[in-house]
Amino acid sequence: MSNSIQIRNVYYMLSYAYQVLNQNGYKHIETESFENIADMFAAIIQRGIEIQLKKYLNREYITETSELSTLRGKIEINDSINQMSFLKKKLVCSYDEFSIDSYMNRILKSVMLVLLKSDISRKQKQGLKSLLIYFSNVQVLDLHHINWKIRYNQNTQSYQMLIGICYLLVQGLLQTQKNGSSKLMDFLDEQKMSHLYEKFVLEYYRKHFPDLNASPSYVEWAADGELQYLPAMKTDITLTDKKQNKILIIDTKFYTHSMQYQFDKYSYHSGNMYQIVSYVKNKEAHFSGEVSGMLLYAKTDETLTPNQKLKILGNNFCVRSLDLNTEFSQIKNELDGIIKCFFNI
Repeated sequence: MSNSIQIRNVYYMLSYAYQVLNQNGYKHIETESFENIADMFAAIIQRGIEIQLKKYLNREYITETSELSTLRGKIEINDSINQMSFLKKKLVCSYDEFSIDSYMNRILKSVMLVLLKSDISRKQKQGLKSLLIYFSNVQVLDLHHINWKIRYNQNTQSYQMLIGICYLLVQGLLQTQKNGSSKLMDFLDEQKMSHLYEKFVLEYYRKHFPDLNASPSYVEWAADGELQYLPAMKTDITLTDKKQNKILIIDTKFYTHSMQYQFDKYSYHSGNMYQIVSYVKNKEAHFSGEVSGMLLYAKTDETLTPNQKLKILGNNFCVRSLDLNTEFSQIKNELDGIIKCFFNI
């Protein structure tokens, strides 16, 4: 069993997670057809780099060390002596060079080279090859050891989406063939898709229901005594309607199997149910209004999928499956229906 997702829907999910994809420069990608997700990611990266080139490719100061006939930067005495540079009337100097060989550009080049060996269309490969000329002075990184903890500033903010797509590609990749080529998985692994799914639902509600405060939030324990050893409770999505004094806590779940099978019977994942009930009851203790909870699974191709309303300890709960393998208009209807059901909007 598995989660089936239309490739175009992955693009829509990304467009909510990365708002820049809604800009005109990327609009044509929405209407294209792709052979697989890697093909689509290659198109996004290609277009993103083309847009970046119209602005500038990121540059940063890189420390260079070389023999020079004129003094520049800091003299490296030991290196100059060891290399007997003075016999050639030179000195070994270290100096800062404002270079295109920045770490973010190294990531882009490394990912483009891997994509060229991958199962993507000829059109995308030709597009990426035409861009590599601009990265001729950029080094290549080992994909297994990339530091993804990158801090962005005003000058590098436009790279954030591109590096995010590269991260998803690299994490979903690495299935090495005997002939040395690399093949990208048709779909990203469960963990990465789970994060994208959660981000998509959150950003969807932020965009389309601005009157609801949509955000992850920490839930305080309704407990006395020494609380420092209790685990933190952080929701995926908390929707708050201040006018109606209502809260809906949503936990998104992206599993290969959305139901568990134990003792000859199917049931909801016990940990998921305990978690959402705990969130709701503890939140209720610190809130004067109505608190409800929902487990929102990405629908699998299993015969039995979660779809039920419950009342537990006086609170409303719902376990739903969202079909990501249908037209996006239907996905929107499902997400909108959740709001209509809980908030009467």
